[in-house]
Amino acid sequence: MRILVVEDDPILSHHLQVQLSELGNQVQVALTAKEGFYQATNYPIDVAIIDLGLPDQDGMSLIENLRDAGLKAPILILTARVNWQDKVEGLNAGADDYLVKPFQKEELVARLDALVRRSAGFVRPKITSGDLELDLAAKQLSMKGVPMDITAFEYLILEYLMRHCHEVVAKQRLLDVIYGDKEGDPNTIEVMVSRLRKKLTKEGLENPIATIRGQGYKFNLPCS
Repeated sequence: MRILVVEDDPILSHHLQVQLSELGNQVQVALTAKEGFYQATNYPIDVAIIDLGLPDQDGMSLIENLRDAGLKAPILILTARVNWQDKVEGLNAGADDYLVKPFQKEELVARLDALVRRSAGFVRPKITSGDLELDLAAKQLSMKGVPMDITAFEYLILEYLMRHCHEVVAKQRLLDVIYGDKEGDPNTIEVMVSRLRKKLTKEGLENPIATIRGQGYKFNLPCS
């Protein structure tokens, strides 16, 4: 899961980045609304965590601007404000959920997972395709209940492709999923997709990942 954290408290943002990254997520941090807007509109994200008290712009306005710019990823408001009016205002601005500081890491993770599953059309914390099962909480791929051996980067690619089942995903987008704003070699995507395809085909899946010439890749099998 690719997460954008827009939080001006450097200690909290660092803790969130470390804790969420340790769970296998790709986490980008922005300390200002301007930086958060740039990150959200230039790199693919699955969910955004936005603090309302940002130094250069109110978080409510940032959420409205992101929605106006076409961002469809779910947004979780993170704030110290506790009155219900702020909660209503935030949801009306385009946020999907609301968490008040201080909070427990486990609750934050559970809310993020639920938001991303709902936005992708999956209610359970798993994506299945026949006997193939992707456990989003455990970050584990299995076939007929038997865990499969795939690398962390292979998992990130497969999770993104399965979340966007039957959609053509550009190679650059997969690069952004893996490396964020760091530069990556496009050839690594070809290598990892090829390895994934071989592993899945070995398990009896026919043409699980299609290469769309000049456009990208597509997970070819039905998901639920």
